[in-house]
Amino acid sequence: MYGYGVGGPPRLHPGPPAPGRTGGGAVWRGRTGARGGRGRRGPLPCGGCRFIVPPPCVRGCFAYAGAGTRNIAGRSGAASAASGTTKVMEEIVPTTRGGATDPAELAVRPGEDPWTAEEAAEARHGLEQEIAGLRAELETAEADLASLMRDSADGAGDDEADTGTKNVTREHELALAAGSRERLEQTERALLRMDAGTYGVCENCGKPIGKARMQAFPHAILCVDCKQKSERR
Repeated sequence: MYGYGVGGPPRLHPGPPAPGRTGGGAVWRGRTGARGGRGRRGPLPCGGCRFIVPPPCVRGCFAYAGAGTRNIAGRSGAASAASGTTKVMEEIVPTTRGGATDPAELAVRPGEDPWTAEEAAEARHGLEQEIAGLRAELETAEADLASLMRDSADGAGDDEADTGTKNVTREHELALAAGSRERLEQTERALLRMDAGTYGVCENCGKPIGKARMQAFPHAILCVDCKQKSERR
């Protein structure tokens, strides 16, 4: 049926076969773990099976979307992740002073005017708006990924073209979610740095990023030179 082996279409979340058994049409290849156990590598194509093992980035979406499905029924997964990210950021953001600082004390490059209270308030408002927008994007991405995973579970009899299309769609959604999550972490970090008194200081070299650059890219954490070096790696 549909070109599958004796065991029928492979399951999306199969477990390893019991000792002495081969499982339902899927060949399992284990590897010895650090403690002598056998690691799980997922089913490999066998017999007439046309099942294609998805790449790692696609396999990773199963756990992500599963968590998203649970969070949709209750608390938003994006909100939970953002809350956890904020707690981590509070621990690793360098602090030079306690609490909010005088905007005039924020770092600027030589020749630039100090930050005014109005400019700092505008930057803070922009960061808060961007954080709210990115959290909404992540909530949407969670719902989309959960829907895609449900479609995958229901489409065991899809032909190869349909399977490939779904894989491409999942990869695209995962890429969008990863980009939004990275920008959210950077933006939350920038807001915490403003409270810590290190807003506008390059996290790599410790030099001022520049007021003009911070106004153009409020979530920037690297100066131009360090940013260019990181992109060349």
